[in-house]
Amino acid sequence: MLEVKNLSAGYGRTTVLHDISISTQNHDVVSILGLNGAGKTTLLRAVVGLIKPTQGTVNWNGNVINKLPPNRRVKQGMAYVPQGQQSFGQLTTLENLKLIADGKKNGQGLIDDAFSRFPALVPLASRRAGLLSGGQRQQLAIARALLTEPNFLILDEPTEGIQPSVVAEIEKAIIDLAAGGIKVLLVEQHIGFALEASDYYYVLASGEIKSHGVGGPAAYDTVRTALKV
Repeated sequence: MLEVKNLSAGYGRTTVLHDISISTQNHDVVSILGLNGAGKTTLLRAVVGLIKPTQGTVNWNGNVINKLPPNRRVKQGMAYVPQGQQSFGQLTTLENLKLIADGKKNGQGLIDDAFSRFPALVPLASRRAGLLSGGQRQQLAIARALLTEPNFLILDEPTEGIQPSVVAEIEKAIIDLAAGGIKVLLVEQHIGFALEASDYYYVLASGEIKSHGVGGPAAYDTVRTALKV
């Protein structure tokens, strides 16, 4: 369970987040909604340990982890898929997966599970990742993260620049992950996708939480009002 309490963070002398508090307790998929510049990515970077808060705490399963480096957070069950459909472009789809899986006893089984979860990647196993579409690279990025066997998956703008058919596949994968016991923290600009996939949401604007509540399509108008769109 992740709980962020009264967190402020930023870069140098610039404070981006102001007294942020969020919790994933009792929720399977929590979305952070906001426009560009709201501070969404900064919040995720603080959660995974890429930047240090100037105030407040990041609590993971009841323990304050402010000083824990990112690799230790991964070992405790976090996985982070940053913005940008990141992969090793000169390596094939399969080689990208093997980079993570080869160090594990059940590596081949994990790869098989990844291909089962994202069947569109199966015929692309021998294709270089740099030649994949944006949607295919995003599925590959999520699949690689899942090879670390997390119990908490953090996704930053997974639908950015992706065709609608692949967005639907990613939404299904998120829902299936939650049903299988992996909690998800989802950062998104696309309101419809985020509310469909999540059971709780927070609206972030100008570095502050402006609204929060139960997810689902019924929250659409409330979120739009909070975002002023």
